[in-house]
Amino acid sequence: MNSQLEQSVPNQGGSGGPATGGAGTRYREKLRAPLSYWFIGFLFGLSLAIIMLVIGPWWSLGALLVGTALSEYAVVAYGNQVIEISADGTLTAGTATLPASAMGAAVALDEERARALRTYEADPRAFLLLRSYISTAVRVEITDPSDPTPYLYLSSRRPKQLAAVVNALPR
Repeated sequence: MNSQLEQSVPNQGGSGGPATGGAGTRYREKLRAPLSYWFIGFLFGLSLAIIMLVIGPWWSLGALLVGTALSEYAVVAYGNQVIEISADGTLTAGTATLPASAMGAAVALDEERARALRTYEADPRAFLLLRSYISTAVRVEITDPSDPTPYLYLSSRRPKQLAAVVNALPR
């Protein structure tokens, strides 16, 4: 990726809508994993416990605790992505950072258009912050001619709000 779309550390903090990430935030959304992922993590620990039951009950209990803890850590890490637009107009989405001057129009995508754009209409050069458990998204065009990335595809539970905030940014 080009210098306009550079790597950064994801922001920490709670989820929320516009202006909930602090005084300098226009929009903030945390892409947390759904409860079903947490249940699958527990089932992973349970399956390890059943496997280790042949060795002994203490091994089984240890496998349940360690397996569940590791799988839940993976769920937390996967759902720890943040989309944030700061007061100065900088968009941070996962590991990507893009200033308002390099952004074009943002389009909110319904389930059907989002599916098309992440499958058969996808551009392999695009930056994707894709979460399979979120069916809607936003496509943000990149207008910087020196950047080979054509657009950002951002999974979002509130795509209309995110697109509206991006489109309202001064460029």
